[in-house]
Amino acid sequence: MWASAVLPLVAASAFAQYSTGSPSPNGTTGPDADGKYEISAEGIRATFIPYGASISNLFINDTNGIERDIVLGFDNASHYSVDPFHPHLGGVPGRYANRIKNSTFTIDGVDYHVDANENGGADTLHGGSDGWDFRNFTVVAHTADSITFSIVDPDGKEGFPGEVVSYITYTVTAFTWNIKMVALATTKKTPIMLSSHTYWNLDAFANPETATTDNHTLHLPYSGQRIGVDNILIPDGTILPNEKYSVNDFWSSPKQLGANYSSPDIKNNCGFGCVGYDNAWLVNRAQNGPYDWRNEGPVATLASNFTGIQIDIFTDQDAFQVYSCPGQNGSLPIKSTQGYEGRPRVVEKYGCVVMEVEDWIDGINHPEWQREKKQIFGPGDDPYVLEAKYVFSVN
Repeated sequence: MWASAVLPLVAASAFAQYSTGSPSPNGTTGPDADGKYEISAEGIRATFIPYGASISNLFINDTNGIERDIVLGFDNASHYSVDPFHPHLGGVPGRYANRIKNSTFTIDGVDYHVDANENGGADTLHGGSDGWDFRNFTVVAHTADSITFSIVDPDGKEGFPGEVVSYITYTVTAFTWNIKMVALATTKKTPIMLSSHTYWNLDAFANPETATTDNHTLHLPYSGQRIGVDNILIPDGTILPNEKYSVNDFWSSPKQLGANYSSPDIKNNCGFGCVGYDNAWLVNRAQNGPYDWRNEGPVATLASNFTGIQIDIFTDQDAFQVYSCPGQNGSLPIKSTQGYEGRPRVVEKYGCVVMEVEDWIDGINHPEWQREKKQIFGPGDDPYVLEAKYVFSVN
C-alpha cells in the first residue's frame, strides 16, 4: 500500500521536470453547466472534459469575424460515456494509440496479449475496450489559459504490463493550442504511445455548399512516405512511397482532401472497399539536420477556403495519421454551435478529418523499424513525452 501511494507522487515530481506549468491547482474553477472546463487566450477559446481528457469545443473567428466551433463533440459532457458508437471524439487514446497487430507484443522475451477490440479480435485499437479515452481523468490544475488532467493506469489493465502515470496539459496562447503529454512507467517495461484524436471541420458544418471536408486543403511537406497496411489497416512491415501526383501525395504541394476521390487508385486506400484516407504518413525531417520542431515545420497544414481558417501543426512526433471520415454515415450528431439551417444536423460521410500526431503505428511489433526508444518505457527511464502546437490563422 505504501508503494502504491508513493508512486503517483514520484511521477508528479518527474512530471514537474517536463511540464510547462505546475500540477498544483491554481485559480481552479469548476466545470460549466455542460460539464466542460474552458480556457482562452487571444483569438482562441476551448473547452475540455475529464472523459478521455477530451477537447469538446474549439472556437476560432473566421475571415468575417464569425466565431466557429471547428472540432466535433457533444453539447454535454455526460453524453460521451453513453454514446454507443464511441468514435474517440477529441480524447487521448492510450496507453497505446492506433492498432496493435494480433493484440500481442513481446518485451524482453515475454509475450503479452492485450484486449482485442477490433476486427473480430484481429487487433487492438486505441488501447482496448476500456482504453484511456473511455475513462475519466482527474483535473489536477485549471487556470484561465491552461488545464492539466492525470490518469493512473494500473498494471494489467487491458493486458498491458506495469503501472503508468500520465499527465495531459492543454494550454492556449495567442491563436495557438499547445499540447503536452507526459507518461511514466513506474513498475515494469511497457509500450506507451499517445495522441490527440481530435476531429476537425474548419467550416463548423456551416458551409452552404457542402457539409464535408472535401474542400479542405491539406499539406504534409515532410511526408513522402507512409506505413503500408493490409486490408484491415494493420501495418504489414512495408514503408511505401507517396509518389508525386499520386492519391497519397500531399507533400509535393497542398491538395484538397476530396481531390482524388474519383480516382480508381484510391479504392481500398483506407481498408478493403474503402475510398478515402486512414493512413499513417511518416514525418521525414532528419535530412535537414538538427531542427527545432517548435519553429521548423509545420509538419501539416489544413485550411478551408470557406471560413479562411488555417491550422499549422508543429510537433516533436515522427508520424501523422490522417482519417478523412469515410466511415461516418449520418448517425453522429453535430453540436448546437455548428451547422447550416435546413440541413440535417449530423456528420455525413467525409464530414470531418482526424489528424493524429504520434509515432510509427504498431512499431512495437516491428523491431526492424528501431522505434523501441520511442515506444517502450520502464522504471528509471526518461518519461514518454509528446508535444504539439496548433497555430491558427485566417486567410
